Amino acid sequence: MQAGKRRRKLGIVLGSGSARGWAHIGVLRALSELGIEPDLICGSSIGALVGAARAANELDRLEDWVRTLSVGDMLRLLDLRLGTGLIKGERLTNYLRENFSQHRVENLELPFAAVATALGSGMEVWLRSGSTVDAVRASIALPGIFTPVLHEDDWLVDGGLVNPVPVSLARAMGAEVVIAVDLNTDMLGRHLQKPAAEPAAAESGGGFRQRWQERWSGFWPGREADNTLQAHPEATIDEPEQAAMPSMFSVLSSSLNIMQVRISRSRMAGDPADVLIAPRLARLSLFDFQRGEEAIAEGRRAVTAALPQLEALGLLAT
Repeated sequence: MQAGKRRRKLGIVLGSGSARGWAHIGVLRALSELGIEPDLICGSSIGALVGAARAANELDRLEDWVRTLSVGDMLRLLDLRLGTGLIKGERLTNYLRENFSQHRVENLELPFAAVATALGSGMEVWLRSGSTVDAVRASIALPGIFTPVLHEDDWLVDGGLVNPVPVSLARAMGAEVVIAVDLNTDMLGRHLQKPAAEPAAAESGGGFRQRWQERWSGFWPGREADNTLQAHPEATIDEPEQAAMPSMFSVLSSSLNIMQVRISRSRMAGDPADVLIAPRLARLSLFDFQRGEEAIAEGRRAVTAALPQLEALGLLAT
């Protein structure tokens, strides 16, 4: 910031991306070390969760939790069910209430808002008041995975369906300069490629994870290396190179990626961020929440890559 100039109101926007969202922690840490602190913060889906922690001044607690997460920890938080979503979400919600801020959104240390989607109308919903935990839970309600959340007679689902990187919300909150974090810039088509085996796979959950994977083959992250490409039902011995059928998880992941990338590009074309930070996280699956350290490190790297943009806007301390 140049001396003598009025400091413009800075908003930080944290985009959707499921487990890739732990990169937001690294982004916020790296920006803070550069002397860049937000005047307001908003987020969609996992970005809402990390943004709420920052707004409540509880990022330290969240980072400590994320860095120690294991596959077993995640499974203990999931209340599996069949119905409107694979995961009911009550265990996760109760955990957030017990271990993180229970302040109302309007009472957080920083102005904060989360984006959700009204299931009935498809309208974008900005959650700027009420329970912070309830706002986050609604914003992360990925259809088919988490059950919807009832809010003022509307069923709400994941904000990434309508506004994966909600720059428009930050502008509406008064941001004059916007730094946005897009987690999906390198995602298209990646889940249809057969990834290399992970050398550390045996260390991240052990036999417990293997048993889980056997039960939920084709869905849980890490199985992609085994069954992302399955034999096409019409393949014959004379056509060994015929196209293979993607797994259920690959189809789901790729479809969500396509949707969010296309929507993000469309929304930001009309209302672009002043600085776009783009961690490269295609190697992480939707539910690789146990890979927090890797995601955080990539968030830091992405800020380093964005230094010329930050400097051009005069955001770096001199």
